[in-house]
Amino acid sequence: MGKAKKIRVSKGETKQSKVALEDQIAEEKIVKSKNRHKIRIRKDNDEEFVDSSLTKRILSQARQQQIEIEEENGVKQTSEECMRKPIVKLGANFSDTEEDSSEDDCNNSQYYENIEINQEDERAIQMFMSKDPVPMKTLADIILEKLTEKKTEIQTQFSDAGSMQMQELDPRVKAMYEGVRDVLAKYRSGKLPKAFKIIPSLRNWEQILYITNPPKWSAAAMYQATRIFASNLKEKMAQRFYNLVLLPRIRDDLAEYKRLNFHLYQALRKALFKPAGFMKGVLLPLLESGTCTLREAVIIGSVIAKNSIPILHSSAAILKIAEMDYTGANSIFLRIFVDKKYALPYRVVDGVVFHFLRFERDPRDLPVLWHQALLTFVQRYKSDISSEQKDALLELLKKQCHHTITNEIRRELQHAKCRDSEVTEPKSEPMVC
Repeated sequence: MGKAKKIRVSKGETKQSKVALEDQIAEEKIVKSKNRHKIRIRKDNDEEFVDSSLTKRILSQARQQQIEIEEENGVKQTSEECMRKPIVKLGANFSDTEEDSSEDDCNNSQYYENIEINQEDERAIQMFMSKDPVPMKTLADIILEKLTEKKTEIQTQFSDAGSMQMQELDPRVKAMYEGVRDVLAKYRSGKLPKAFKIIPSLRNWEQILYITNPPKWSAAAMYQATRIFASNLKEKMAQRFYNLVLLPRIRDDLAEYKRLNFHLYQALRKALFKPAGFMKGVLLPLLESGTCTLREAVIIGSVIAKNSIPILHSSAAILKIAEMDYTGANSIFLRIFVDKKYALPYRVVDGVVFHFLRFERDPRDLPVLWHQALLTFVQRYKSDISSEQKDALLELLKKQCHHTITNEIRRELQHAKCRDSEVTEPKSEPMVC
């Protein structure tokens, strides 16, 4: 006979004493509950939690980093930082420290409340405004002119990319963009309608844009529109958008509220993405109108001062401003461009010198802004002028004088080393052996 097999006992069961065969058969008919307790250990990284104190420190550091990023981008600053900033006062002296801290990016409600402009300063600028200002055209004026032309000439096509393209619109298209008009009038944040985003790619984009009624857009919608058009339009087309839509809105907002909405200020900064369009569509038309106020010059000038502009576009703008009929705003923008410390070509430097020399026989009492612009120019580019120009500027100071600034200008010119002066080095004596 073979050996009997041993019955293995599992770990959870205890060894039982000898039981009779009858009892074993009875027990097998009954289900027993086993005393095994399974312990499941889950090693899942997703269920590991961070301590509450560590979480607070992480969140505080993240907030500080976000605030620093927003400050660098000029998007938002805390109210405490805005209160610490010096108040800008364009008084009779127009000191350098006051204008250098003209505007900094703050909240919507506090952004331009720090700018204080006296009525005397406004009167001084108005004295040099043009008596016969050139009326500025808006998009509505251009559209109405083209519509009247289309009545006489049924089929008119324009080859220039910057000119108006008029077409017969489908009623469904017109109805769709009238709906877009209602959205833009109440827009605050979020996504824009796709129909609006495709306007820059349309051949008759100005006609479509007119249906959306740009003067009724919200400030946030104007910023988003400037961002889209500056990115997708060519230089000439962007220039027309800036001149016909953006600039009239900026001037209307400043005339009504005496300060510029934050979103409109950001739109101006975004418009510099096309520097040539900004110069030809915003800056030069504003100065050529002859009605640029001190407030407009200070605010738009701060956009130019705070952002990087290629030297070629800045040089062209300086030459055009120097050749214009003088207004007080010209001196503000000249000073801002000169203060950017470009390595200007001699042609641009000569143009600025001739601009100041034109006032040698001017009988008017020039504003302090003119003297400050001349002082800034002499400080930055005294080594780039010729000796003849230096003598001519010294003669100019005898005719146009300011009790505090002129002495500083004369001191700078007298110690200037002109570009055509010969450098004479002392010859060393021959050595005698």
